[in-house]
Amino acid sequence: MPSRPRALILACLLILGAPARGAEFVGDYTWRLEDPNFGGFSGLDIAANGIDFTAISDRSSIVSGRLLREDGHIVGAKIGPILPLLNTDGTPMTTAFGDSEGLAVTPDGRIYVSFEHRARVWSYETPGGKPSPLPRPRDFNGLGSNSSLEALAIDADGALYTMPEVWRDREAEFPIWRFRNGRWTRPYMVPKRDSFRPVGADFDDRGRLYILERYFSGLGFASRVRRFTLGSEGIETEETLLESRTGQHDNLEGVSVWRDGDGGLRVTMISDDNFRFFQRTEFVEYSVPD
Repeated sequence: MPSRPRALILACLLILGAPARGAEFVGDYTWRLEDPNFGGFSGLDIAANGIDFTAISDRSSIVSGRLLREDGHIVGAKIGPILPLLNTDGTPMTTAFGDSEGLAVTPDGRIYVSFEHRARVWSYETPGGKPSPLPRPRDFNGLGSNSSLEALAIDADGALYTMPEVWRDREAEFPIWRFRNGRWTRPYMVPKRDSFRPVGADFDDRGRLYILERYFSGLGFASRVRRFTLGSEGIETEETLLESRTGQHDNLEGVSVWRDGDGGLRVTMISDDNFRFFQRTEFVEYSVPD
């Protein structure tokens, strides 16, 4: 059992949040492609090799490819076709019903996607295949049509975790829902910090949850990444790994955590350009302390 002073310190850190711990900027790459379906990327999964990736757009499309690297830095991307996400009847999803936001991929390639309009999570065996809808809990009914399930992550045991971008603004916390053993529960509440909102999530190989958050000031976007240790009784630790300046990066929404060849932790993010000429699609990478 921790001593009383140590226990008090741990409690204060959870209430206030630990300060940022020295994330280091690795690099960024502005990705361009002449394709009307290119853009709006909201979810990202990068394989353990740091090269193979899958991304989804919030206009109901999905693409897989390989990152091109030189000295560990992203210098390009080679992709396959940009495919539409399908409805249960096999037809391409419309934009109104298919605001696809969160992405999680299992080791065997099964794809899970969370949606904002009519908040839900669907499973795809292949990128171009028909989906299998997961059960939809009552909690999802009250979520906003443009502020619901932005983030989705999967842990090593195959449990899914999702959270809303906006949750009852007057509350000081937002929920994490978990899908495990065929049912949804709400085991965790995450403390809100300032005006940042959750837009992406991933787990590392030690089972820690990373949440990418966004703040829009009217002049530009700021991004923050927090890391959490989840326990059986709730959140055990919280720390802020990085927080960018307004305008430093574009609208970062997708996040993936992996280890480089030296065993260091990398956080790779992708931006949603909203299909606007004055925004950009970019990959942004940081190394973070273990």
